[in-house]
Amino acid sequence: MSATEQTKLIGVIDAGSNSVKFVIYQIPNFNQVCAHEIDIEQISPKEGYLEHNPEEIIQAVRESAKVALHLLPNYGFTKNNIYTIGITNQRETTVLWNKKTGKPLYNAIVWKDTRTTSSVDEIMEKLSVNQDHFREISGLPISSFGSALKIRWLKRFVPQVREACREGLCLFGTVDSWIVWNLIRGLHVTDCTNASRTLLMNLQTLNWDPQLCLAFSIDEKILPVIRSSSEVYGKINDGSELDGLMVSSIIGNQQASLVGQLCFKPGQAKSTYRSGCFLLCNIGNKPVFSHHGLVTTVAYKFGKNKPVYALEGNIAIAGTALKWLKDNLKLMKDTSESEILGSTVPTTGDCYFVPAFRGLFAPYYQKEARGVICGLTAFTTKNHIIRASLETVCYQVSDIIEAMKKDADIHLTKLHVDGKMADNNLLMQLQADLSGIPILRSLSEDTTSLGCAIAAAKGVDLIDLRPENRVYSVKVHHDTYLPTTTAEDRRARIKKWKMAVERSYGWVEHKRSEQMTNERYELLSSIPFTLYLTSSFFLLAASEIFK
Repeated sequence: MSATEQTKLIGVIDAGSNSVKFVIYQIPNFNQVCAHEIDIEQISPKEGYLEHNPEEIIQAVRESAKVALHLLPNYGFTKNNIYTIGITNQRETTVLWNKKTGKPLYNAIVWKDTRTTSSVDEIMEKLSVNQDHFREISGLPISSFGSALKIRWLKRFVPQVREACREGLCLFGTVDSWIVWNLIRGLHVTDCTNASRTLLMNLQTLNWDPQLCLAFSIDEKILPVIRSSSEVYGKINDGSELDGLMVSSIIGNQQASLVGQLCFKPGQAKSTYRSGCFLLCNIGNKPVFSHHGLVTTVAYKFGKNKPVYALEGNIAIAGTALKWLKDNLKLMKDTSESEILGSTVPTTGDCYFVPAFRGLFAPYYQKEARGVICGLTAFTTKNHIIRASLETVCYQVSDIIEAMKKDADIHLTKLHVDGKMADNNLLMQLQADLSGIPILRSLSEDTTSLGCAIAAAKGVDLIDLRPENRVYSVKVHHDTYLPTTTAEDRRARIKKWKMAVERSYGWVEHKRSEQMTNERYELLSSIPFTLYLTSSFFLLAASEIFK
C-alpha cells in the first residue's frame, strides 16, 4: 500500500448561518486539502424574522460534500482516504420535523430571529421570575436566543406542529440533529455544546432538565439524546456520496473555533469577528455562573472525559456597523475600505459610536438601548466615524474581557482571534491597544472547521489531547499585535466609551398592549376558521340562555 493510500483524511460539515461547506483535512498535521461552499437562502417573512429551509440545508450538505470529494483526485486522494467526518453548526437555530415522514414541519427559526422577544416578558410574568432565574441550571438568561422559546412559538402558532405534537410525531433538533437524522437514518442525537444553548439542558448533569421543560411546556420526548462532542455516533447510510463514512464529532461552531485555536487550558480565550462577535474563555471543568451579563456554556466534552466549560459574551453588531455606514450613510463603497480610511486619522477625535441598533448585548443587555454617535465637532469627518466604528468593536470586546475578570477572576494574558473581520490590521491593533493584551490572529483558513476536525480525530483516537501531552501534531500559526498605548490613555478612552453607552439607554418605550395584541392576533389566525365559528356560536347561545 502506497503512502498516499495510507494517508487519513477527515471531512467536516460546517453548517453556518449563511452557508454550508464541506472541508477536508489531512492527518496528522491538519493541513486543509480542499473545500466547497454553498450559500443558503436567508428567509425573512417580516421584520425581525429570519428562517432557513431545513431541506435546503441538508441538500447543501450533500452537494458540497459531493463536489469536495470529487476534487480529491486532483490532490492524489480518493474517498477511501476519508477516515471519519465531523459536524459543526450554527447554534440555537431550531428545527421541528415529523419523525414518520422525516419532513420539516416549518422553516428553521434562526438563532438571531427576534420574534420571541415579547415572549420573554410573558414567560417571566407567568412564572413570576426574573431573567436570570434559570441561569444556575442552564447557564443562560431567559432570552429570545434559546431554542426553548422558539419551540414554544412554533407549538403556539403553527397548526402542523400542534398536530404532530398531539400525535406524538414531532421531533426537535438544532441544525446538527437535523443533519444527523438525515445522514444516519433515524438517529436522533445532539451534543452537549449544542444542547447547552437550548435553555433546556442542566449544565451540571448534561441532561435535559425536567424543571426547564416544564417551565417552557416542552415534552422531553421530542428532544434528542445528548452525547459528547467527540465519539463515534454511527455510519452514514443515506445513499449519498458520504454513505459508509463514520461521524465522530458534533460541536457548536463557536466552541469548535475555541478548539481550533487550541484553547485547552483554563484562562485561554478566543474572539471571532464577523457581523457580530463571539468571545469564549475556557474556565475548566466547573461551571462559573455570570453576574455580569455573560453566559455559561459547555466548551467541549471529549468522549468520557469531564466536560470543559466556557464563559461567553456575544456582541450583536460588529461588522454589521461597517455595513450600515456603507449602505445607509454611504461613507464608503466597500467595508474593506475601513482600514485605509480609518488609518487616515490618528484618532477618532473623541467621537464614539454605539451601534445599539437592536439593543445592547453582553455585558449590558439593554434591549431598550438604540444607536448613538457622540462627541461630534465641526472638525469630525467620515474617517473619524469609520475609525470610531472599528473602535466600538474593540471596546465591546474589552467590556466582555472585564466581565470575565469579575466573574471568574480570569486575567487574560493574550486573546486568540479569527473571523473575516479580523483581516483588518487596524482593527487588530486597536484591539490590542484598548484591551491592553497581545492579540494573536490565526493564520488558519478556518478555525471553526479545523476545531471540528480535531474533535473528530479525537473521537476515533487519531490525536492525543490529554492535558499532560502538550505537544500537539496540529500547529496554529499567528500574526501578533502588541499594545502601543499607556494604561492611563486606555482608561481615559474606556471611561468616555462607557459615557457614550449610557447615553444609548432607554430610547424604546415598550407598549405591552400592542405586543400582546400582535401575539393574540397570530394565535387567533392559527386557529382553524371552523373551530372559531363553532366556538363563537356556542358562546352566543350560552349568552341567550343566561340572560
